[in-house]
Formats: sequence, structure tokens, C-alpha cells
Amino acid sequence: MKFNSKPIPEHKEVPLADGGRWENIIEQWTEAEAPHQELENTKGNSCYVLSVYSEADPIIAKARLEEILNLVQAQADIIVGKEVYYLAKPNSRTLLGKGKAREIAERARSCNANLLVIDAQLSPSQMRNLEDMTNMSISDREGIILNVFLRNAKTRRAKIQVEIAQLEYLRPRIRGIGMNMDQQAGGISGGRGAGETASELLARKIDGRLAEFKRKLKKMETDSKVQRKQRSSCKRIVLVGYTNAGKTSLMNALTSEKLSAKNMPFETLDTTTRSLSRHGGDVLLSDTVGFIRQLPHRLLASFESTLEEIHEASLLMIVIDVSDYEWKEHLKITEEMLEKLGAQQIPRFYLFNKLDRISSESGSINFKEHSKEFPFLALSSKDKPAVKTLKQELLNRVQSGQDTHKTVSVFAPYAATQVVSLIYSKCRVIKRQFVEGGLKLTIQGERNIIENIEKLSGVKPE
Repeated sequence: MKFNSKPIPEHKEVPLADGGRWENIIEQWTEAEAPHQELENTKGNSCYVLSVYSEADPIIAKARLEEILNLVQAQADIIVGKEVYYLAKPNSRTLLGKGKAREIAERARSCNANLLVIDAQLSPSQMRNLEDMTNMSISDREGIILNVFLRNAKTRRAKIQVEIAQLEYLRPRIRGIGMNMDQQAGGISGGRGAGETASELLARKIDGRLAEFKRKLKKMETDSKVQRKQRSSCKRIVLVGYTNAGKTSLMNALTSEKLSAKNMPFETLDTTTRSLSRHGGDVLLSDTVGFIRQLPHRLLASFESTLEEIHEASLLMIVIDVSDYEWKEHLKITEEMLEKLGAQQIPRFYLFNKLDRISSESGSINFKEHSKEFPFLALSSKDKPAVKTLKQELLNRVQSGQDTHKTVSVFAPYAATQVVSLIYSKCRVIKRQFVEGGLKLTIQGERNIIENIEKLSGVKPE
């Protein structure tokens, strides 16, 4: 017997703002860099930007509109129109509701826009419903952030990390998968159905490319671990914070480097490490990828190995742009991200940056309250005397001995394989003893790493 499912329209019936860019890219894949090169040559879209918010504060709404506009511009698109929409209750099918979606689409078309950008995270079904309803190509916040990451990726590793996230985002958004395929008929005749649709073929190519990228990334991660192990004897200060907080400019000022520090989101994707001082032992300073509100979980997973630099830090310097109206919210997001990464036990230093951009009455800000009793400084990275003071303060903190190595005895159950692996990769094992149920180990390592191991489930200090 033959099973025929009702055909549904392929995704090509919806006019794509990218002109079928993804299909062409996947067809022409020969090298890992090919998608990146293709995207760089793609003409920018004409975008109508809709910022959706649920807070009553109009100043916050304006700040968030400015953020999504910066992201759209960072992916080299042209903004032809913009608006802010207050959404009290999201619609499960289209987020906005049928009437409002069509109304906004009409305004977008009147501006000659070919892409409607919605500053919200849309599910694949919501995106499809909106495309059908408005007859426009739709991009959500996650899609925009992924495109910005892809454009800014410079190294082979960063390109692969971002492309993995891009493909995982695209995969469930292909239309028609599994809906227009006939089963092979039974019996002697051995008749066949219609076979795979274009969408099925595209999905299979994506799956194959994902597997290839992940294999390459795993090899790169192994090489990176070897490099980090060679630097394990050094003290490490890691810069973290919201995107565009001025981390790279600060790093340039502290190390006399000339790293690219454009005023745009996610200019830095690869972790950059430079020597801060060679007096009294190496102290390394690392600049990491910035955080952002609603950072796609796919990117966080792809950049997990890059963010391992944070776990190996002797000191985290949290950089905050106090000239931004939402800097308190940005600080909260940064701290939440550090908690997700399991880095809450690492010593911190708060740096309130861009002091030159705020008015004099802002001097009344209680920085001590926001640094949660951790040490802090407030300055501008352009203020050379202040930067010199900061550099000496950082060196004093990591060289004073308060973050020295710690030696402890721990018991690790045999089942805790990941913990044992962490111990062997990050610590020096002085003594090992096989006992009932697990291993009794005497280990030595950085104080913050040891404390983190002690807190892990199943590992008990002796």
C-alpha cells in the first residue's frame, strides 16, 4: 500500500530577501570558508525594523530600538524604516497577531523594504506563519545576531563556530521536510514514491556539513587545550562584559597594542591574549567575546571552548559601559552569563568604563554598591594616568599571593568521569590512590579552579 501525504508549498514560494543565498551557498560548499566569503559579497537588504517590548518605560524601549538598529547596521543592511511596538501578550502563532502583522508589513512595503526585522526570538512556526501572512521575508533577533557574528568572524575557528550555530538555526526553518514524501510501495512490483523533495535534500546537505564542521572544531579544541596548558603557569586576567563595553579599547590601552576596536557590536569574536607584564612572572590579559541580551544558546554552545579561557582566569575584570542608559541591565546580564558558565567562584574586579561620556552629576553613582563589595575602578580608557593606575592595581592583585596555588585531597567517585578529566587537565596530581567506590587524589592547582572542583557534585574534600 502507498502512503501519500498532502504536499505543502516549498519555502521558495515566499520571496526571500537573500535571493536564495543559503541554497546557493550549500550547493557550492567546497571549503569551510566558502559561506563566509559568499556572505561578504552579498548586497545588503533594505530592512524595516520592529522593536517589540513589554516594559512600560519609553526610555528603555528607545535604548532597545537603538541596540537592534546597531545590530542590523553591523550586518551591512540598510534601514529604511523603524518603529517600536508595545506587546502586552504575545500571540502563539504569529507573536504580533494577524491584523497587526499585516498592518506593519504594509508600512514596511511602503518604505520599499524587502526584509522585516523583528526584535524578538521567533519560533520556526511563528516565522513561517508571519512570512505567509505578510508575504515578506522575516528575520528575528537570533538570525540578526548570527549574521553579525558570521560577518565578524576572522579566523578559521571563529568561522566554523558561527557557521555551526547558523546551520543549527536554519535546519528547523526549512519548509516541507517530511511532508511531501511517498513511502516505497510493498509487494512484488516494488513501486516507488516521489522520493525526496528539494527541502529534504537541503536538510541532508546541512546535516552533512554540520557533522564535518563539528569534527574540525573538535580537533581545533584539542589544539587549543595544548596551548592553554603551555600557559598554565601564568597568571591570567580575563576581560568580560556586554558587547561594545570597550573591552578591546581597554586592552589596547593596558598592553599598548593596536587591536581592532570599532564602535560596533561583536567586533571581537576570537579570544585575544597579550602579556600585561613580565616583571615578577608572566601576567596574561585576555579579551573575550561580548555578551548580549537574549544571546542565542546555539552561539553559547559553539563558543563554549573559546569561553573556557574564563574558567582558567586568576581574575575576571568585568567591564561596564556606564554611558549606556541600560548599563545596570547589561551588568546583570553579564553576571547571569558568568553564572551559566560556572564562573561565579572566580575573583572579580569591576571596571566602570567610558566615564568621559557621562555628565558630571553622574558622579553620584554608588559604584561600590554595584560592584557588590568587590574591588572596582571608574575611568575612561582614554585617560592614560588612570589606565596606568589600573594596570598597577591589576598586577598587584594577581601577584600579591592571594590567588596562589592550593593543595587539597579530594575523593572522586568512579562515575564522575568528567570531574576526574577536569582534575587531570587543570591540576597537578601529586598522589593517586584507588579506594572503594572511587579515587582518592591529592591535587595542586589555581585556588579558584580547586574551589570549583570541590563544589562539583560527587567530589568531596578530604
